Amino acid sequence: MLSRLLSHDLPRSRPLAWALGLVLALLVIEPFVFPGAKALNVAAKMLVFVLLVSSYDLLLGYTGIVSFAHTMFFGIGAYGVAIGCTWGAGEDGVGLSPVLAGVAVALLLSALLSLLIGLFSLRVRAIFFAMITLAVAAAFQTLASQWSGLTGGEDGLSFKAPAWLSPSFEPFDEPVFGLVIDGKVVAYYLVLAVVAASFLALLRIVNSPFGRVLQAIRENDFRAEAIGYRTVVYRTLSNVISAAFATVAGALLALWLRYTGPDTTLSFEVMLDALLIVVIGGMGTMYGAVIGTVLFLFAQNYLQDGLRWLGGEQGPMSALPWLQPLFSPDRWLLWLGLGFVLCVYHFPSGVVGRLRAGGRTTESTRGETT
Repeated sequence: MLSRLLSHDLPRSRPLAWALGLVLALLVIEPFVFPGAKALNVAAKMLVFVLLVSSYDLLLGYTGIVSFAHTMFFGIGAYGVAIGCTWGAGEDGVGLSPVLAGVAVALLLSALLSLLIGLFSLRVRAIFFAMITLAVAAAFQTLASQWSGLTGGEDGLSFKAPAWLSPSFEPFDEPVFGLVIDGKVVAYYLVLAVVAASFLALLRIVNSPFGRVLQAIRENDFRAEAIGYRTVVYRTLSNVISAAFATVAGALLALWLRYTGPDTTLSFEVMLDALLIVVIGGMGTMYGAVIGTVLFLFAQNYLQDGLRWLGGEQGPMSALPWLQPLFSPDRWLLWLGLGFVLCVYHFPSGVVGRLRAGGRTTESTRGETT
């Protein structure tokens, strides 16, 4: 049953299976065991980035396409929900219809843009395609920053979400397992459910005959073309599907934050984060999006707290004053960069690739022993 649910793409490594199981369990029970707004926000952002990064890995890891326009579709989804909720707000608040309408329009716009980018750009060489997508993404970010009448400009859009997703909504009179269930918790589990369903759909896509063709194109597009596959068609479809899932991720982020702006979804920093997570987790494996996202965002959000403790007056580094400045919270980017370099050096195929390679080595050793 589990194998069918995962499209027969099992972890193939016991440590990886344990890590994925632990991550899933912690994300499911997070509101109950890790109280506090920061922990819940970090967990929700992890879920959103799992979907964003896995959709990007469909392009980069499975199809071999380097695109810098992925966050454009992420932003389209966020702005679709924000504009829909802003325009659809009435005296009684916002219903579900404006949210669904915003997502539908955003998906349609993303499909059209990704189709145009694919048809006009995927015939060129990889480096030129990457430059074209970078130019398109920059132009879209500039448009969103300056079209203040529609997008709110640099300030972005703050909007009201449906009442059942707001913190004031409390469906139960008594706490459940010690937790007061409110609209924020409902929103968290909505994000969790949509991301889980989307992730399973992506697993199904990459393990289908369509996904096998994408991997063949990645390995040798000339050979794939020679045996009868229209590589431009498959690459374009991959671009459209990837854009659709990125749009859904952006819509979820907007619903969670009840705000969207150019820096939140359209900045090059978001694109760079997604690229780093794909490399850390492992390209060409959906599970890499999960492991890479958790490691990267945990470090990004809690590394400063750890350095503050290490370099504090009562911390372990207080006995070594000459080393204490290196552990200042202001140096967190230095340590994050160092961690990334070490990860790439020791895990060139990503964390998941290394764990799977270790699993294959163990199985072969057992076979030889037998």
